[in-house]
Amino acid sequence: MSIKILTVFGTRPEAAKMVPLVAVLRDCPYTKIKVAVTAQHRAQLDQVLNVFNIKPDYDLDIMQPRQTLADITIRALKGVEETIAKDKPDLVLVHGDTTTTLAASLAAYYAQVKLGHVEAGLRTYDKFQPFPEELNRRITSALADLHFAPTENAKLNLIKENISAHNIYVTGNTAIDCLASTVKAEHRFELDVLNNIDFSKRVIAMTAHRRENLGQPLAEICRAVRRLADSFQDIIIVYAVHLNPAVRETVFPVLSNHPRIHLIDPLNILDMHNLMSRSFFILTDSGGLQEEAPAMGKPVLVLRNVTERPEAVSAGTVDVIGTERENVFAASAQLLTDRDKYLKMASAKNPYGDGHASERIRDAILGAFNR
Repeated sequence: MSIKILTVFGTRPEAAKMVPLVAVLRDCPYTKIKVAVTAQHRAQLDQVLNVFNIKPDYDLDIMQPRQTLADITIRALKGVEETIAKDKPDLVLVHGDTTTTLAASLAAYYAQVKLGHVEAGLRTYDKFQPFPEELNRRITSALADLHFAPTENAKLNLIKENISAHNIYVTGNTAIDCLASTVKAEHRFELDVLNNIDFSKRVIAMTAHRRENLGQPLAEICRAVRRLADSFQDIIIVYAVHLNPAVRETVFPVLSNHPRIHLIDPLNILDMHNLMSRSFFILTDSGGLQEEAPAMGKPVLVLRNVTERPEAVSAGTVDVIGTERENVFAASAQLLTDRDKYLKMASAKNPYGDGHASERIRDAILGAFNR
């Protein structure tokens, strides 16, 4: 009899990292997988679903304007509870650290259904950085039965929390699996403005939208980026600006109307990955980009005070530079002027695996269910 698996996700980053795993489990004769989405981020989630032609079996469609974390948690928890009751899975699979992940984990626990956690064991041990992700993933770890850690360091974090090593599987990161099907030399961008950018010049790809950076920190970042564009006449900055009004209300007044700063809407996964692969370096407060960019040989400057992905820092492909204006400018300027520094970061070894994490997760699930 097949293992019945229900995977639940709600945001674009989750979807991008779960797509390759869904494909592997669909091809496995011993597993029957269904996809439930909360649509915590509706438009951005749909971008990924459309690119990979995934039609969810259950669409909870919970997103509302200016939703709070409590709103998301309440609606996702109730929706996933009802879905589990209807689907009766043997295993619920969640990813990472979103509020959808927290709610789905609680729903699985309340229904006494086994829980598998993909990308388990990431930690900063500061409950407000990143917020609310740090507590989301720590609570999920307390509830999970199977822990799919991307690295040995993540496994050690879980063991320190008294989680049995028998239930932890080091798999690599599914983000790397995804890149094999998205980055193409002949890619033509869906967003036409990107087709007109001269990638023979130094292009900086940028995202910044984290909750802990809203307000003054994001304003500081933007002022540093404006100064960077004014100081280096040969660079082009492409900033994919989150749709959150609190982000856009800060970004556009500072960075609009500059000939070499392109403020664009969030990109579909194909355009984003191919923009990154053609860029000189990445400026971001994202978690996922810290994993993806090293696989492309792109240095990453992280616009945060801490990172839960220290492996990339240790490997030398990522620098955590904070959000203060002078620090952001200085670190970016160094990569633009110090060739040795740039080449050292660009050539650092990717610590997040070989692109076969999904197969390892499949095999771990089969072993756990004695298949």
